[in-house]
Amino acid sequence: MKWADAVPNLLIGLREGLEAGLVVSILLAAVRKMNATSDRKVSSAPLWLGVLGAVMLAGSFAAVLTFSTSALSSRAQQAVGGLLSVLAVGLVTWMIFWMRRTARTLSAQLRQEVARAVAIGAGALTITAFLAVGREGLETTLFIWTAVQASGSTLAPLLGAGLGLAAAVILCWLLYRQAVRLDLGKFFSRTAIALIVIAAGVLAYGLGDLQDAGLLSGQRWIAFDLTAHVDPNSWWVSIITGVTELSPKMTVLQIVAWAVYLLVVVTAFVYAGRTVAPLATSAPAAGPQPRAGRWERLAVRHAWPVAGGLVLAPALVAGLVIAALPSSASAAGATELTVTQHDCAPEWTSGRTGTQTFQVDNESGLAGEINLDDAAGGVVAEIETIGPATTASMTATLGTGSYTVVCLMSGGTTRSQPVQPTGQAQVTTAAVKPVTLAELTGPNRLYQAYAAADLATLAGDVARIRADLTGHNLAAAKRDWLVAQLDWERVGASYDSFGDVGLAVDGLPDGLPAGVNDPGFTGLHRLEYGLYHGQNAAELLPVTVQLNQETSKIRTTLASDDIAGDPTNLPIRAHEILEDALRDHLSGIDDEGAGAAYPETYADTQVTHVVLGELRPLIGARAPKLMPVIDAQLGTLQAALLATRDGGQWLPAGQVPLASREQVDSAIGALLESLSSVPDLLELPPSH
Repeated sequence: MKWADAVPNLLIGLREGLEAGLVVSILLAAVRKMNATSDRKVSSAPLWLGVLGAVMLAGSFAAVLTFSTSALSSRAQQAVGGLLSVLAVGLVTWMIFWMRRTARTLSAQLRQEVARAVAIGAGALTITAFLAVGREGLETTLFIWTAVQASGSTLAPLLGAGLGLAAAVILCWLLYRQAVRLDLGKFFSRTAIALIVIAAGVLAYGLGDLQDAGLLSGQRWIAFDLTAHVDPNSWWVSIITGVTELSPKMTVLQIVAWAVYLLVVVTAFVYAGRTVAPLATSAPAAGPQPRAGRWERLAVRHAWPVAGGLVLAPALVAGLVIAALPSSASAAGATELTVTQHDCAPEWTSGRTGTQTFQVDNESGLAGEINLDDAAGGVVAEIETIGPATTASMTATLGTGSYTVVCLMSGGTTRSQPVQPTGQAQVTTAAVKPVTLAELTGPNRLYQAYAAADLATLAGDVARIRADLTGHNLAAAKRDWLVAQLDWERVGASYDSFGDVGLAVDGLPDGLPAGVNDPGFTGLHRLEYGLYHGQNAAELLPVTVQLNQETSKIRTTLASDDIAGDPTNLPIRAHEILEDALRDHLSGIDDEGAGAAYPETYADTQVTHVVLGELRPLIGARAPKLMPVIDAQLGTLQAALLATRDGGQWLPAGQVPLASREQVDSAIGALLESLSSVPDLLELPPSH
């Protein structure tokens, strides 16, 4: 159990519990004050029934969330969890600012509501307490539930939340008895910052879930991946992850959303503190007795049935909802399997032929992947990602061969015993044989040879640019620059995959202290900027010298480069080259004056064709229908790109007609959707 996961949930439980507890304390104090100042005695029992109803509502909500999501597929669970995480962050952010704005007037507002409810009747007092506490309970339940999902475990977060709620109850009781004094304004203000940090992490986690579910793009646009350098299960990583909800591997979208949320919300929170309303001490205005509304009149006539309904109805509705859900285990005769730290599906001892669903419960405390392999090692069914304390399903049609469940968890790989199902032969699910490192090594060597030849061509391009500048022929330098840029694109260096040397060849000025004037801005885009912003040949000649040196470095280190030298990255390159083109070229991010987005993207389609050609046998063996679709879509994109030319000459991006731009955008979107399956199809199985 990761005790660090308890820390943020303890704070959530303490703060949210204290907020709800204060509401109850204020309601009780209002009843006590009315009893002390009036001959009419008011019982606090209806108030407690309202509180109990609110607790039942929160608990029922938690039960529905838990059981309804467990009945969904793994991808659907990720989608629902991601959406609820974003919703929870929105609610808790609203709550933070609501408390910031109304904390000093909350007591007066609630006292007025209690006075109105008491004047109407006991049933109205029950409903007042139910509504006041129920809102806090639903917010608390949703945020704790999503925080538990983000942490990936159950026991420690729930224990932390329970301790926080218990501490809040004790503190509220002491405050009510006036045994302690606490500056609640400072408490809520200071804990709000910590809660904002936690919410930012939950937001990042939720967006990651939506990316995994396919609802948001950019899943493979990784901001950083430290998993090769740090153990995600080490104590210090667990502390950082538990407190901030950040993980060692995050996408660009997650990091940007996390940083923007923190910057905007913290700034707005600090500013809001300067405009907090003064403490309201005035008594309710005198006047005629409040008139009861329709629901209040109903509560007066049927006080106890209303109170009982508020307590029992949430549990009854939740039970009906849960009962109506398809039973993930019993429906369709699913086979229940468990994963622990030491065992993989020990229940898998016998089976039957035909289609069946396996419901896998991960009790290992680790994240990982579950495969159902046939006797030849082919993957018949899989759960790509299963988190700790979660349940997911996989479905396959089994024949008469032997099948083994393989649990590829972050702490190691375990296997079930092989089982040969009984029954008549069936049309089985086609097994996808996992790709091996040896199978990827050959295609990657072909790519390296191709890239080395293209880099040699690039070196000649740079020499011509240098000759143009030496002769002060800037017009020729522009033409030769485009030739060089396109040759670089055809190398296939997607997503800065050649590291610092690649950035020196094709880097942008973004993030450099002096921008385009920074000495660190070098390479092809530095030449582009100078050629299209009126710089003279003398200023640009040193750039060509350095560019030639950096190009030579890539040529000599190509085989040992972390990306180009790693065969497992070749399937990723098949997708990321054009994703890189969409991100940088077609968006105009890397345009330093030439407007060459469309010829650059066309060059990217050419190298994508080369990479796919090297991977074609592996793809065809696993998805025979995929390559014909990709070939057709690639041809459509290339035709759309060529249509942006005028008289055989590439037009600057800003001069391309809107209709032509839309055709390119549509074509590249469809192709990227198909290419996105290639990295998963040719993913090397996890090994430990």
